[in-house]
Order: sequence, then C-alpha cells, then structure tokens
Amino acid sequence: PLGVLFPSIPIANDMNNFFGGGQEQPKGPDPVFAAKTEMEMYTDLFNKIASSCYNKCASRKHRDQDLSLGEMTCTDRCVSKYLESQQLIGGVLQRANESQMQQQQAMQQAQQSMGS
Repeated sequence: PLGVLFPSIPIANDMNNFFGGGQEQPKGPDPVFAAKTEMEMYTDLFNKIASSCYNKCASRKHRDQDLSLGEMTCTDRCVSKYLESQQLIGGVLQRANESQMQQQQAMQQAQQSMGS
C-alpha cells in the first residue's frame, strides 16, 4: 500500500472521498485551540489578580505563615472588585461588538439593495 511506502501522502478510504464526493467535514472552530486559548486567558486573569491583590493586600513583613484577618478581607474585596470590573468591561465590549455587527449587516444590506 502507498501509506506504507509514502506515509506523508494521505490515502482516501473510498473513491468518493478521493474525487471530492461524499461527506465533507464541517468547518468550524478547532475545539482544542479554543480550549487552549480559554485556559491561557484564565491563567492570565489569575496571574493578574494574584499579582495585583498580593501587592495591595499582603503585608511585607510576613511574620506568620498565614494571612492576617485584615489581609484576608482586603484580598477578598480585591478579587471581588477585579472580577466585577472584568465582567462590566466584558459586557461593554460585547455590546460594542454587537453594535458593530449590526452596522456591518446594515451596510451589506444597503450595498445589496443598491446593487440589485
């Protein structure tokens, strides 16, 4: 078989697929890429929160291995505010993207009606 002699050459399993017939694989976002990107975004978000809230809330003396009550309260508030602000920004960006898409659709419709 060709696959043994030339492993880099893809071999069609049936003649329909070889000549372009048969079922086509649906084109869409790669789920592995999407998962990897999402994981990178969450890692980045975690690192930013940890860095920002640590710098604001953790005592520089570190006498105890545990956080003090004040440090814990500060950290809790800091994380809460950071996540809330990210959620608000995400909402604003989503509305802006939706508005932009509506404008693009309106432009396409106008161009189509003028071209007809």
